[in-house]
Amino acid sequence: MATNGAVNLEDVPSLDLMNEVLRRLKCASKPNKRLILIGPPGSGKGTQSPLIKDEYCLCHLATGDMLRAAVAAKTPLGIKAKEAMEKGELVSDDLVVGIIDEAIKKTSCQKGFILDGFPRTVVQAQKLDEMLEKQGVKIDKVLNFAIDDAILEERITGRWIHPSSGRTYHTKYAPPKVPGIDDVSGEPLIQRKDDTAAVLKSRLEAFHRQTEPVIDYYSKKGSVANLHAEKPPKEVTDEVQKVLSS
Repeated sequence: MATNGAVNLEDVPSLDLMNEVLRRLKCASKPNKRLILIGPPGSGKGTQSPLIKDEYCLCHLATGDMLRAAVAAKTPLGIKAKEAMEKGELVSDDLVVGIIDEAIKKTSCQKGFILDGFPRTVVQAQKLDEMLEKQGVKIDKVLNFAIDDAILEERITGRWIHPSSGRTYHTKYAPPKVPGIDDVSGEPLIQRKDDTAAVLKSRLEAFHRQTEPVIDYYSKKGSVANLHAEKPPKEVTDEVQKVLSS
């Protein structure tokens, strides 16, 4: 029977149940890991985080998604966050840390978590550490996706997408057969607003100003592993596995 909005297991297909049991058995032998991914836009965090999540049975916590979920679920913290957003204010660091605190108590986060997009400042890092310390745990590793700004500019400003299908191209690494045209539909490609040189410049400035000090903060704790994020994704994956298995 299902109670309190829980899923009725009788309605879940047997194959799905078996797959989940097998997944949990496999995960039981994995070490607990609490990770932070830091890197500028386009450094490859989005490519690597699902691989790390699956390999180590972690939950992936993107603060933007968590805030939206808390607001939609009308949790006490979500209601406070909604009030702040409706006033046009930034959601406070304490609120975000509170939402992370709630999230990491879920069953899916039993083996640990990947934090992506937080902390962005040293104050946020300190508040996060204080919250974890109360639970008797700490951040195990900060993966720093280190990459030169010039490489990022080439990577990002060369990206074009086909809006209706989501197919992506790159003028240098994966060009369409005809410049500016989708290979399959023949429709024009567009460049996202965030993928222009001007937007990238301002995002990189914010990253260097606010977030690089976070790397220094965790370096002093001996938690940072510097990755060569300019390498092909497979090589970065190999680097990540070496860092996390050591």
